[in-house]
Amino acid sequence: MSSTDSWIWGWFSWSASSSTMLRAAEKKILSCLKTAYRGWYVDIGPVVGTADKIWTISLNEESPKTPIVLLHGLGAGVALWCLNLDTLASQRPVYAIDILGFGRSSRPVFSSKAQEAENQLVQSVEEWRREMQLEKFVLLGHSMGGFLAASYAIQYPERVKHLILADPWGFPEKPADAVSRVHIPLWVKAIAYLVQPLNPLWAVRVAGPFGQWLIETTRPDIVKKFAPLLKDDVSIISQYIHQCNAQTPSGESAFHAMMQGFGWAKNPIVKRMDKLNQDIPITLLYGSRSWVDNTAGETIKQTRSSSYVHVQVITGAGHHVYADKSDTFNKHVVDACTLSDSISNLTSSNIRPSQKSITESNSVQPDDEDEPRGINEQGIDTSRPRSC
Repeated sequence: MSSTDSWIWGWFSWSASSSTMLRAAEKKILSCLKTAYRGWYVDIGPVVGTADKIWTISLNEESPKTPIVLLHGLGAGVALWCLNLDTLASQRPVYAIDILGFGRSSRPVFSSKAQEAENQLVQSVEEWRREMQLEKFVLLGHSMGGFLAASYAIQYPERVKHLILADPWGFPEKPADAVSRVHIPLWVKAIAYLVQPLNPLWAVRVAGPFGQWLIETTRPDIVKKFAPLLKDDVSIISQYIHQCNAQTPSGESAFHAMMQGFGWAKNPIVKRMDKLNQDIPITLLYGSRSWVDNTAGETIKQTRSSSYVHVQVITGAGHHVYADKSDTFNKHVVDACTLSDSISNLTSSNIRPSQKSITESNSVQPDDEDEPRGINEQGIDTSRPRSC
């Protein structure tokens, strides 16, 4: 067989829907955790599809403290929290989910209308919460997950004890001169116009078996972020991201419906922050090198003068702030959770001096060396019956 024939055969024999490979990649990444974890599908019923299921992992479920729930960003999944899970689970229960339409969760057909797609995602989180019987929790979302977390908090404020937003997408309004601010060659504008109807990660699927190579070539920085934990086996990250996005672009299509150009949302959060209960404290964590517009953080702080709003820009971090400076990020998240534990109704006016020192620090330097991590994990696939 010639090299050309071999290449063609490899292309057409490749299976995009490789749930087995995704599961194996996830398990390999999470095997580096020190903390034991449990993984299973939570049946949320016919929220979008006929029988939707949310892939869930949990750590330290026995702790009596308020749990924290993690919502990942576009194209990601539970395993990309691997640099954060051990630290966050050291003090409280942690639940991370593959958002409906992503990772190992069900991939139903979402509405093509922005508000309907957003509501479907929010409802899937609420049905998951109901099945898990979580009364109140700290909700942390990164990027698109931050957009979803804020929307959930607006609709279900009684469930959110503290809202933590990590470099959240979809908050500010798109400026009228957004395109003119940056000089973009005509040919780039032409290509952007042609691919506008396509989902954001279409190239990964078009690349077929070369999708992993494409990720490693175009975004080698993402892979390198996880080197402290995975050492010499960082390629498992690109394999995991590839398998997360090689399947039916269900959640990605929902994101496409909600976006107005990749960097903006059709229904930006800042336009409806007045609907968020004033009693919900907010912590916003931005990366100093991120492409995300962080001015929305200060806007929120100014419009919620009586509420607790802490905005922190983490020096040296990009959009993937949870991985770029994981030690610093983890400390800010732990501090936010601890603050909410210590004060039942946290506002801008009832923080004691010792607690203000936590919120007013400009930066926290990460440790120079990473703590060695052992292997202690469970990869249990179980099904939880639906509650009444």
